[in-house]
Amino acid sequence: MRPRSFALATLCTAVALATLTTAAHAQSRAKPLPAGKAFDVTPYVGYMVFGDYISGPFGTSLGNAPAPVYGAQLGMHLTPSVSIIANLATTSSDVKAGIPLLGGLSVAQSRMVMYDGGLQLDIPVTTIAGTAMRPFLQAGAGAIRYDITQSLLSVKATNFAGNVGVGADVTLGNDVGLRLMVKDYVGKFDFKEATLLDFEGKTANNFAFSAGVRFSF
Repeated sequence: MRPRSFALATLCTAVALATLTTAAHAQSRAKPLPAGKAFDVTPYVGYMVFGDYISGPFGTSLGNAPAPVYGAQLGMHLTPSVSIIANLATTSSDVKAGIPLLGGLSVAQSRMVMYDGGLQLDIPVTTIAGTAMRPFLQAGAGAIRYDITQSLLSVKATNFAGNVGVGADVTLGNDVGLRLMVKDYVGKFDFKEATLLDFEGKTANNFAFSAGVRFSF
């Protein structure tokens, strides 16, 4: 990622984190920490839809095909409504070249590992059809590790990615809940690091739609 693009992504992430930090400070003054449950762990599965690395002329493109995603998130409560979070996820996908009239052609295999940290802001519990539900917002920063292989080609690159997420926890029991979430990883594939070619890729939005079981302890 070029310095200007990195700085822009960092600034956007910093603004989001500052907003959540301000909310955390307000929440910490409003009420004490809850007794007992200080941590959450949420293993999850889902589906990831990727933005293009490149969008060329005449409708050509290069990017990853949609694929399943697997991961886990750990949260540590700072206040009843604010948590520090850490996330690790992985997915494997075909790299496809989009060519008009021919559609998407698979040109490589890609394995990606996403790791990041940030803050989560819980919104007050609401009840829908008798079910307790707690919406939340997330913002953070981390990286996406790419491992692309095909025949004699082997490319490895680690690229900065900011992220924002929105979701809801549905209560199933005292210490267990269903977590539904959509998370957007915003970043750019660094062709110079991966291939030594001084080529500027595009900033892409990569959406992970997931469901998991949240355990509190």
